[in-house]
Amino acid sequence: MSISSSALLVRFTVKSCAARKIDRTQTDNVSYNTGAKKNAGTYTKDLMAGTKYVRELNLFAGRSRTEEHDWTLPWEDRGDRILPSSLLLDFKTEFNNRRDHFYKGRDYICDNYDRLVRIAEASLGAMYNPSDYPTADEVYAKYQWNLTLKTVPKSGHLYLDLPAKDLEELREALDQENAEKTQKAMGGAWHRLHGMLSDMSDKLTTTEAKQHWYGSFVDNPRHLCDMLSHLNVTNDPELERARVMLERTMQGVDIEDIKESPATREDMKVKVDSIISQFDW
Repeated sequence: MSISSSALLVRFTVKSCAARKIDRTQTDNVSYNTGAKKNAGTYTKDLMAGTKYVRELNLFAGRSRTEEHDWTLPWEDRGDRILPSSLLLDFKTEFNNRRDHFYKGRDYICDNYDRLVRIAEASLGAMYNPSDYPTADEVYAKYQWNLTLKTVPKSGHLYLDLPAKDLEELREALDQENAEKTQKAMGGAWHRLHGMLSDMSDKLTTTEAKQHWYGSFVDNPRHLCDMLSHLNVTNDPELERARVMLERTMQGVDIEDIKESPATREDMKVKVDSIISQFDW
């Protein structure tokens, strides 16, 4: 089934300044002082030690990559991912806000670069080496945020000056490629659901006396159910049936009841295991 009418292709990349470097001198010192061989490890120093801004922006970039995967399904091994058309407006709003936050953080770092380097110098002590530091303009160029959207290619839109036989072979090849990528995308949705159910079942099985229960135990499955209502871009009835079963399992569930009531946990595990057993994962 073609999904070109229900989904778009997204390509998202974000790059930042790591601000970390292997210190060869300190690596040799550690090896010498511990008697370890030189290939036993390396000492990496934080070039922005004493400040939080670079570290926090790098963490934000990593969370943005994770967030993009939450909204999308795999399409190519490295590159484009599938975004349901129904999520487009919300996705663009979310990622435009993230882009603005990212660039605001970059601008702060570059505008205050000299001051931040002086703080790092005081924190690093003898490990400080001015040659480790690029210019503010070079740091500015390291921060990149790229998000592109395009339609899923369709064989029916091949307008090429080719013989009919070659054109038909091209269409068939594209149809086959799209079918394989669609299967991979839906496999990603099934895998995400199965992973959630398996994790829930494992945790509900545990007999540890000091098991910790957090609100995410009920929030994450509910969020996944919401997302799968969009990510089911082929309208797979079995995936929808499994999604609805989990959604119903989570209705009325309170984390405090799960914490305090073994009977509640046992009842939920029965329901979760029943979902797992009914589908060919």
